[in-house]
Amino acid sequence: MTTSYAGPEDPNPMGRRGAGPMAPQYNIEDLVQTIDRVRAGIESVIEGKRESVDTALMVLLAEGHLLLEDVPGVGKTMLAKAIGRSIDCSVRRLQFTPDLLPSDITGVSIYNQESREFEFKPGGVFANVVVGDEINRASPKTQSALLEAMEERQVSVDGTTYELDLPFMVVATQNPIEMEGTYPLPEAQRDRFMARIEMGYPTQRAELEMLEHHGAHDPLMDLEPVTDAGTILALIETVKDVYVAPPVRQYLIGIIDATRDSSDLRLGASPRAALHLLRAAKAYAAMQGRDYVNPDDVAHLAAPVLAHRVLPSTDAQLQRHSATDIIDGVVRSVPVPEK
Repeated sequence: MTTSYAGPEDPNPMGRRGAGPMAPQYNIEDLVQTIDRVRAGIESVIEGKRESVDTALMVLLAEGHLLLEDVPGVGKTMLAKAIGRSIDCSVRRLQFTPDLLPSDITGVSIYNQESREFEFKPGGVFANVVVGDEINRASPKTQSALLEAMEERQVSVDGTTYELDLPFMVVATQNPIEMEGTYPLPEAQRDRFMARIEMGYPTQRAELEMLEHHGAHDPLMDLEPVTDAGTILALIETVKDVYVAPPVRQYLIGIIDATRDSSDLRLGASPRAALHLLRAAKAYAAMQGRDYVNPDDVAHLAAPVLAHRVLPSTDAQLQRHSATDIIDGVVRSVPVPEK
């Protein structure tokens, strides 16, 4: 079987560059140049974490949400803030605590005695980039307040629906559930996040540079925006037109189906996971300068996109098999389509 992953010469005769006749026009080369500038700005703050930074930017271009999970003090919140500062758009930070209320996130209607009407006071979710710090320290009821906003880009309060500004991205940090004062994220909440990454400890060299540059000054304060929300929206439209050949789609579905049939998993990947994996692969391919997805893109992203959504079986847990290890094994078991 011979397959070209690059697709037809002109699969979209109207062009790949925007959502409409008045939209800014950007191609793959423009996307790569813009992302390079954003990456350089973030790496001036977060040193030695190229893979984590690229995953975060991929999620942004794929209209997803990012979950940063690791122990305290490794730069999770700093990365989230750096993403927001690199783009000239609105950024709000929500500190999740046990006493945080759902209305603090979505907003609340308050009665105005002068006008004798209820006025809506927007909550912290009304921003382009929402930094949810230590999301698993809030109660499950408060965590669920984000579900509608993350999936539908809107908030419903007292029977009224309020649209959120675009682009909209939630960058949430969480500590391992073994740590004191944490609540496990519900499955429905985890499934809303396109990808989960672990920051990990920096290398010795990167940590030495951090001590030198961050010891007396916060470089985050010097980080200037290198692009704006309108440009990001245009780049998102460019990503949507990245071509995915039918064999690559079938390969992706094969991986999703294999998670549902695996004896090491008691909960496989959802249809939303398949859609997120497809969108992530398109964004990843565009960041590599390609207008088509190949099977390696799908295989590379399977673990960060799927591992936090699945639940290992009891036997797998007893054998200390992590969700990431199981997903890696699933990917190896699925035949790669021929070129």
